[in-house]
Parts: sequence; C-alpha cells; structure tokens
Amino acid sequence: MSSFVLFLELAAIAIVFAGLPLAYLWTRPAYSFFQKLNWVLVFMTFDLIVFGAFTRLTDSGLGCPDWPGCYGVSNPFHALGDIRQAESALPTGPVTVMKAWIEMIHRYLAMTVGTLIVVQVALAFSKIKVLGKSVLFGSLGLFFLVCLQGAFGAWTVTLKLQPIIVTTHLILALVLLACLTAYAQQTWGDPSSTVRVMRIRPLPASLVLMAFMTLFIQVFLGAWVSTNYAVLACPDFPTCLGAAWPETNWAEGFTLWRQLGLNAQGEFISPVALQTIHWAHRLFAVLLILVLGTLGWKAFEVATPAIPGLKRFARLLLSLLALQLVTGISNVVFQWPLLAALLHTAGSAALVFCLVRLSYWTSWKSL
Repeated sequence: MSSFVLFLELAAIAIVFAGLPLAYLWTRPAYSFFQKLNWVLVFMTFDLIVFGAFTRLTDSGLGCPDWPGCYGVSNPFHALGDIRQAESALPTGPVTVMKAWIEMIHRYLAMTVGTLIVVQVALAFSKIKVLGKSVLFGSLGLFFLVCLQGAFGAWTVTLKLQPIIVTTHLILALVLLACLTAYAQQTWGDPSSTVRVMRIRPLPASLVLMAFMTLFIQVFLGAWVSTNYAVLACPDFPTCLGAAWPETNWAEGFTLWRQLGLNAQGEFISPVALQTIHWAHRLFAVLLILVLGTLGWKAFEVATPAIPGLKRFARLLLSLLALQLVTGISNVVFQWPLLAALLHTAGSAALVFCLVRLSYWTSWKSL
C-alpha cells in the first residue's frame, strides 16, 4: 500500500471516530458547542492516557512494529499474514494479533484527539471577533502539543521502546491533559463586556506550584520505573530486598539515553541499577504525599459556601492521593497486577486534572 493511500485510510478512520463525539455534542442543548468540545477533549485525553498505559503494560507497544500503519496498512485485518508469521516465529514476542489491535486502537484514539483539536482550532478561529485572539492562540498551542506528542508516539515505535522516549511520551500526554483542562475551564468572556467575574482565590500560588513540580517529577520517576521494567526490582515493602536502604547505582540507573534493557555501554542493565530506579520512586513518593497532602488539607480548610466546588476538589485530591498509595504498594505486594498498575497511571492523570482545577482558586499574581 502506498504511503498516500495509507494516509487517506488513517485520516478517514480518524474522521469517523471523531465524528461520533461531535454528533453526540450536537444533540446536547446545554452550554455552547465550543465549551462542550473542550471538556470532551479533556475526557478523551484522560482515556487515551489510561489506554496508553494498558498498551505499555500488556507489552503491546511494538504490536505493530512500524508507524503509522501496521505492516504498511491501516488496520491489522489487512496485515494478518505478516502478524501470524511474526507470531509463529516468536510466540512470546512483541507481535501478536491481540497486541497489534491494542496498539492500533491506541493510535486510532490518538488520531481522534488530534482531529478534535483541529476542529477546536477551527471553532476558535471563528470566535476571534467575540472572544479575542487568546482563544485561538491557546488552541494553536494545544495543536502544537498534540503534534509533538504524535512525534514521540512514532519515535516510541521506531526507537524500539527506548525508555526516555516512552517516559517523555507519557509526560507530554499529562502536559497535554493539564493544558486542555486549563483551556476548558476558562470562561472566555467577551472582552468588551463590562461584567467581570469575581472569584475568591484563597490557595497560595507557591504551594500549588510546588505541588505541580513535585507531581511531575514523581510521574517521571514512576514512568522511568515502568519503562525500565523495574517495578519488581524491590519485591518487598517497605524494605527493598530486606534492606532499609538497598545498594544503589544512581549513574547507571539514571543514564537517560540508552536502549531498553541496556546500560550506556550497551551491556545488560544491572539489578542494582533497577532497584535504584525503583527506590528513587519510593523515596520521592514520601515528599509527594507531604506536599499534596498539605495542599489538600489547606484547600479543605479554606473552603467555604462562598467558594463552591473547592471542598469537592480538596476531597478528590486527598482521595486520589490515598488511591496512589494503595495501588503503588499493591503493585509490589501483588507482583504488578494489571488492574493496580492501570489504576496507578489513571490516578496520576487524575491528580494532574485535580491540580489544574484547584489552580482556578489560586492567585498567581502573588508569586
């Protein structure tokens, strides 16, 4: 199949998939179509992150070893011969019919999000006269982010699941989710109007900023654990191999540019390096709990009837923090079960969403 035909088929699939939520939104009478689309993009990006985790955890990242198609075609149906041949040659390898479908569904979902953002850009352009240029510039920024995310998705395949590429792919997905949420929660009021929305902003910006920084560092460490398959490097809890402070090799464990399963010298990565990666994630989790716990408690403390919604998101933040603690420990104690691992990634994405929503009550001018 030629590249042009492959592109057309994938574009058609993306348009069909994107048409489903657009058709649904068109039938909903409440709120503006633009705002509904923005929140649907938040929801679908969250789902894409969780399904991306499912793709990684089922070792389906190379289910189709080329990009953007699967053995040069737009869907695994047309590539069954090649997939069966690869599966027969290596039954426990990265290519199976199921893994190919998981990988391609992940790509279809990513293309759907990209297509919906293109629609968002078009709508934002049509609203410049009413809402100002900022609505378009914000949407174009989201379009740039989703294109960058697509590039890292391609490199994930072409560079054979190189850990830093896969980790960056997840970080960018969470950045996209955060930016989409921030964009969706804007009022986008008419700048010519004399009406101004007054909001009480009781949350300290320094604490919220520290929470964002701590969370993204911890997410990087967690992704580094997952992409290096270091979850079971410390198979016990709270100790690691029975030690309160295990043997570590920070240089080998955190050499970023290297192939999967290898160190910088091209040799198999050592067990000590893997347990270092795991141990770093555990240690930083303590700081994350302290910072986010403090923010959640502060938000709960300052919430009043005059600030609707703040107490709800304070409860959500503390609940998600508890979920992350439980699922993180479960991954070790129960030997990395799929459900716990998926919930752990979903919890990270939900924490990002929750922090962005809490930033609605933050006075950034105080920084």
